[in-house]
Amino acid sequence: MVSASMQPAGAIMEFDSEALAAVTAAWAEIESPTYEAAAVDRMQDAVAAFVGGAPVAVERIAGKQGLGDTLVLRAGPRTDVPPVLIMSHVDTVHPLGTSAKDLPVRREGDRLYGPGVYDMKGGALLALEAFRRVAADGTASRPLVFLVTPDEEIGSPTTRALIEELGRKAAFALVTEPARDGGKVVTARKGVGRFDVEIEGRPAHSGTAHAKGRSAIREAALKITEIESLTDYARGVTTTVGMVGGGTAANTIPQLARFCVDLRVTNSEDGEAYTRRILNLKPEGPDMQVRVTGGMNRPPYPKTPEGIALFERVRALGAELGRTIEDVPMTGGGSDGNFTAAVGTPTIDGLGIDGDGAHTLQEYGLVSSLAPQAKLMRRLLETL
Repeated sequence: MVSASMQPAGAIMEFDSEALAAVTAAWAEIESPTYEAAAVDRMQDAVAAFVGGAPVAVERIAGKQGLGDTLVLRAGPRTDVPPVLIMSHVDTVHPLGTSAKDLPVRREGDRLYGPGVYDMKGGALLALEAFRRVAADGTASRPLVFLVTPDEEIGSPTTRALIEELGRKAAFALVTEPARDGGKVVTARKGVGRFDVEIEGRPAHSGTAHAKGRSAIREAALKITEIESLTDYARGVTTTVGMVGGGTAANTIPQLARFCVDLRVTNSEDGEAYTRRILNLKPEGPDMQVRVTGGMNRPPYPKTPEGIALFERVRALGAELGRTIEDVPMTGGGSDGNFTAAVGTPTIDGLGIDGDGAHTLQEYGLVSSLAPQAKLMRRLLETL
């Protein structure tokens, strides 16, 4: 396996999918789950080393809340023209040790498997390669700002303010989340809400004092059914209870139960309405308490006239490169593009590597997509 230390800055002289795949594989070996700050920082070290030697200004912002560092890379002309903002993240959902056991970094034909290859180290790498080539050649049409974040997979709690600040100053935002369905881009995303529900009842011995108990798990089951029933596919709203816990022993009426709720909506109005419904959950049984915290953590990213105009420019550049570029319908997954779109910045997402299996142990990227996506990114940075 190629190690990151064996890849000097400037090693990739052409947009060569095989060479890009070797570095992507090395980066996948640098496992970087969000909550492992030291591991994420090792990935940021690799990114900083990769752009070293190019005329790129590197700003490193220390991590907060126990999370990893953030990189802000700047290149291009030094003017007051609003810049192009490129955004990637280096954190993944896979725990340390995944590459040693459950998802080894390996090549099978055109597929490169490994934790974070698709979401989104392959996309980050191809964009960074295009960025440093444009920086070195002096061909950028505008100032370029490349933001590399450590916490996207948990909703960007420490970087949201910076994303929004940079987004407000930018003319356009380009996001290197994975491409879809053979290279299609993303032009709209649902908003995301996250909630934690805690229920407290009254403990009792299940054999000798059953009637005295108030089961928090029974109440949780009622609330879970209520929340899941809010899903409305026709409206584009989904509600999911993805984690549940509670109880202390098999022979005890459970005093406590807890679960988390994931909410996806297509517009801000539904976000507000469904947030109110979830936050105002009421107990059905006597002597029960229900406490709910949370809210919307990513605003919806709708299609706008400005976003459509940017997509048409992307499509025209694709045609110059002999490609037909399409977009996908509004997707349910959130990204940092939600934040830039919400502050009014025309945003194109899904400019990363093609592949499949994000957040699973079958995650892979298509090696053959690396060079074409890098070429498209370079043309965007040179012409927007």
